[in-house]
Amino acid sequence: MIVRVVRFEVSTVVLAPPAAVFDVSLSVEVHTSSMSRSRERAVAGVTSGRLALGDRVTWQATHFGLPWRLTSLISAWHRPRFFVDEQVTGPFRHWRHEHHFAAYGTGDGNGGAAGTLMRDVVEFSAPAGPLGALAEALVLRRYMSRLIELRNRHVKAAAEDR
Repeated sequence: MIVRVVRFEVSTVVLAPPAAVFDVSLSVEVHTSSMSRSRERAVAGVTSGRLALGDRVTWQATHFGLPWRLTSLISAWHRPRFFVDEQVTGPFRHWRHEHHFAAYGTGDGNGGAAGTLMRDVVEFSAPAGPLGALAEALVLRRYMSRLIELRNRHVKAAAEDR
């Protein structure tokens, strides 16, 4: 069976060094704060602090008025350049989220600010065959990219406030 995969990227400039942005991005508390609209919380696995390679966390949230539960694994990790979280169990047929962090700007005192270009690469596919493909096209891609943008605003604020 061929699985259709939706892919999108979101880039955010953060005025903090890559290591700081990397660490903030792995904070369970920053994540739950960024997802407060959906009442997301960590309910199993690592439920507080900073995630690391091999950690699993089960998230519970409400999206589209329905309860969702997803367990993710930090499957790749190279501080401060990137990490990957992937769905182990949950509502998607496939979910993979790459987090990339690269030095950005010169920090030379002439208007160039040293910071980080944070780039998220998300790949997912919905369950339910043709109905899932329709949901991806009509709703999910835009909804998921907005969630990542919202999360990134929280990561940016938390990293810049350090």
